[in-house]
Amino acid sequence: MRDLDLTTLRMFVSVCESRNIARAAELHNIVASAISKRLLLLEDAAGHRLIERHRRGVAPTAAGEILLEHARAMLASADRVARDMADYGAGVRGQVRVLATVSSIAEFLPDDIADFLQQPAHRDIRIDIEEAQSRDLVRGLREGIAPLGVCWDAADLEGFQTRPYRHDHLAIIAHPKHPIARLKRCAFEQTLDFDHVGLPASTAVHTMLGRAAAIIGKPINYRAVVSTFDASLRCVRANLGIAVVPSEVALPVAGSFGIKVSMLTDKWAQRQFALCFQDEKRLSPAAKLLVGHLEALSKGRSQGGKVISKKA
Repeated sequence: MRDLDLTTLRMFVSVCESRNIARAAELHNIVASAISKRLLLLEDAAGHRLIERHRRGVAPTAAGEILLEHARAMLASADRVARDMADYGAGVRGQVRVLATVSSIAEFLPDDIADFLQQPAHRDIRIDIEEAQSRDLVRGLREGIAPLGVCWDAADLEGFQTRPYRHDHLAIIAHPKHPIARLKRCAFEQTLDFDHVGLPASTAVHTMLGRAAAIIGKPINYRAVVSTFDASLRCVRANLGIAVVPSEVALPVAGSFGIKVSMLTDKWAQRQFALCFQDEKRLSPAAKLLVGHLEALSKGRSQGGKVISKKA
């Protein structure tokens, strides 16, 4: 393909997402015929038909779906370039983008980054955190969307360099009237006779629980599937089922939510997190400083010498 025009790609993405050329034209404040012409030029450059027209609108073809995924990534990168250059002009001299799983963000990463930024030597560094599921995080690192990722070390990190980070312990949360609520500790097998509240199938936790259930020889009966730990807590409070969440998330709020927490005794319930990147030599000076700081925190001591509790 010849050099791609970002403006045309933005219009292509708008058409695919709205499924309507006229609606996309309104969004970009131009006439529909102008967008149609750009789409024809884009199809000519791609060498494939990208849009199919139907009575109720339009939809991307199989080739269009492929281009759509790459177009979104290219536009996101272009937007980040614009923001980064604006930040540089405003005085920011170092910037690190971090892709992180929901567990790491919910438990300890924001506080650890705040500790890093509070040190005088790091006052000109900016850290941007973006939440991502493990699969998307790995893909984002491979595509160069971010230089650094924070995730459970059971994710597919083949080809990446890693450093140890913090750890957590998975637990079962249950309504006080639920049979599991009587147990302070339990094995995952003991929970499989009850309805569960789960996370999406694309998450590492869902995959791990499915694997554990398969080894035991019992299915997991999901009554609800939610995208956040907060939603899990609310579903459990409503007694829709039990859920597997990090004890570091559940214990501080168990009283206010009126739920009970039972620690899982399975070996896999104790998770190790990792800092991951493609090549440490290619990290920016700011990213190297952040990696060193986070790795040091996992050992209980910051680079500045301040002792940090391992209870993240």
